[in-house]
Order: sequence, then C-alpha cells, then structure tokens
Amino acid sequence: MEELNRLKTELERTKSELGILYEISNAMRTTLKLDEILYIILTGVTAHTGLGFNRAMLFLVNEKDRIIEGKMGIGPESGEEANAAWTKIEQEKMDLEDLINAFKNSNAVLESGFNRQVKSLKVSMYDKDENPLSLAVLEGMPLHLTGETIHHYHNSPVIRMLESNELVLIPLKAKDRVNGIIVADNFITNDPITKDDLRMLTMLANQAGLAIENSQLYEKTVDRAHSDYLTNLWNHGYFQYLLQTEIEKAKATKGQLSLITVDIDDFKIYNDTLGHQAGDKILKDLAQVLRNQSRKMDLVCRYGGEEFTIILPQTGKKEAYVIAERIRMDIQRYPFLNEEIFPNKMLTVSLGISTFPEDGLLPAELIASSDNCLYQAKNKGKNTTCCT
Repeated sequence: MEELNRLKTELERTKSELGILYEISNAMRTTLKLDEILYIILTGVTAHTGLGFNRAMLFLVNEKDRIIEGKMGIGPESGEEANAAWTKIEQEKMDLEDLINAFKNSNAVLESGFNRQVKSLKVSMYDKDENPLSLAVLEGMPLHLTGETIHHYHNSPVIRMLESNELVLIPLKAKDRVNGIIVADNFITNDPITKDDLRMLTMLANQAGLAIENSQLYEKTVDRAHSDYLTNLWNHGYFQYLLQTEIEKAKATKGQLSLITVDIDDFKIYNDTLGHQAGDKILKDLAQVLRNQSRKMDLVCRYGGEEFTIILPQTGKKEAYVIAERIRMDIQRYPFLNEEIFPNKMLTVSLGISTFPEDGLLPAELIASSDNCLYQAKNKGKNTTCCT
C-alpha cells in the first residue's frame, strides 16, 4: 500500500511537471520576438504555476565579441516586494498566461531595478576559473552552487550582485551549441534547490535554447530584409515604417521627435572623377560615421543615393541641432579616401532638420520640412545645418 501511494504521488508530480513544460512550450511558440520569448522562459522559471524559483536571469552568448551578456532578469528586490507580488498573483488567481499577457501590456519588468542590473552584466566567455557563467558555457553542463562551493567565485560580478547562498546555472542549447544561460535562486524563501528542480530546469532549457535560436534567426532575416545592401543601414522602405511608428509613440506620450536629413555635398563630382566603386566606398564609410556618432536610441537610414536620414526619438529641435552640428563637424574631420577630389579638398555634408509636432504631424510633412531645410543649407554654401 505504501509503495502504491508513493507511485501515485510520483505520477501526480510527473503529470504536473509535464503540464508546466507543455504550457511554457506552447507560450514560446506564440511569438518570435526575443524579449517576449525571454520573458516567457523566465516567467516559467519563477511563477508559482511554473517552476517556482524566487528570481531568475537569462544571459546570451555573444560569440562575435566573446562575451556572455545579461539580457533579462525577473524577480523581487526584497522580501516585501516579493510578498506583495505573490499576494497579488494569489488574489487575482493569475496563471502563466495571465503573467505573460501582463508583460505585453506593461514595461514594468523591463524598467525594474533588477532587470537593469542584469542587463549591465557582461563577462568573458573564457574566464571559467573566476566566473561560473563561463564555466557553464564552456562545459555545457548544469552548475549547482551551494554554500560549500559558491565562495570559489566571490569575485564574479554575478555572484556579487545576487548575494545568494545557493543558485543554479543551466546552459541553453541549440544543436549542441550553448547559446545562453539561465541563473535561478531562492534568495527570499531560502528553499533548497533539489534534484527535481535541476531536472525540470534542464528540460525547460532544452526547449528554451531552440526557441531563442529561432527568434535570433528570424530577427536576422528581418534585419536583412529591411537593410540597405551597401551600407547595412535601414533602407528607404523601413525608414518610412520607423518614422510612422516613432510619430505614433510621440503622439501617445505627447513628446517630441526630430528628423535629420543628410546629403553629401558635390558627390557627383567625386563619382564622375573616380567612378561608382570609389563612390560606394565613400557611402559605406559615411554610413559607419553616422552610426558611430548617433545615439543608441537614434535610427540611421539610407534614404537613397547620397542622402541619409536620422530619426531622433524624444528629441526637440535645439537638441537635434546640436547633434546635427556635431555629426557635420565629425564628418568634416574624417579622413575619407581621395577626398581632395571635392571642391573644398574634403568631404562635407549639408543637413536639414524638422521636428514633430511643430513642423508636421505626418511622416510626409516632416520629410518635406527637413528636405526644405536641406535645400536652404545647400543654398547657403553647403557644409551647413539648417532648421525652421
């Protein structure tokens, strides 16, 4: 009888575990957006209706730069915050689907202090003696750190940030290649991490690694479809979409938005003298300068020919003018190939600025306004920035 009860309990647990994994797996199939997939994975790890860890973080492997980067973290920053969140979930009877939908309707997770801390973490892929993340990536095996072993990594930024006595690191794999790491702990409840916890987390990680790879492949495909083949900037068609999207955001927040149009001065002379291959080299180099000198939030696009555009979200006209002037002077100083061909013995650009809402409420109005300012800059002798 005792053996029968034990088997029944085990069967119920297995049934519950499979149900949790099935629900998380189904949720991951509903989207190809990386942020949403990361959130679904971490919600599965931390939700009471999921694996039930107190908090979890997800890191992705950046093979190009040979680093492991923090991408998202979910969890409370204190016991009070944890109790408030768990009470709300209990009172509102929120299941996994409810928690996932809450993310799509709110930026609360992305704006949390814990998530910002996680996103600031970057460690070397090859520092396995000092960093447990590197060890988990290089070995491709789960790593369970307890009070007896965790002190070996006291210099690790992850260990210092978490201040936990016990945690687990599970590699995410796609086609036998580690592409990420889940880190989870129970710093509030101090519940021990069991073999069953490790087994469940490993089973989830097997699905998560493939979902992340599919998302990354999708994003690469989208980027290629929307990128200019020569400069790798956003192309003209995607520029129109981005401008419309940013205008809608500005309307919703009653904020501002600026648009800079950039045109190379006397580019025809250079092309006619040295040919289109030399001209293409100039366009690629200029695109790189524009990308490097713009802010992370700005959207740099190739409008066509020798004309470029930069969308500046949350930016008024005065700030846009300062940014445009900095870009103009940086381009003037940059040593472009054979720039002595140009009339002034250097490559220069003219720039026009328009701002939402004062210069227009529609994309076409902002483009026309910045174009008019660009023509003014040309008429004033070129190598100039103009705005209304």
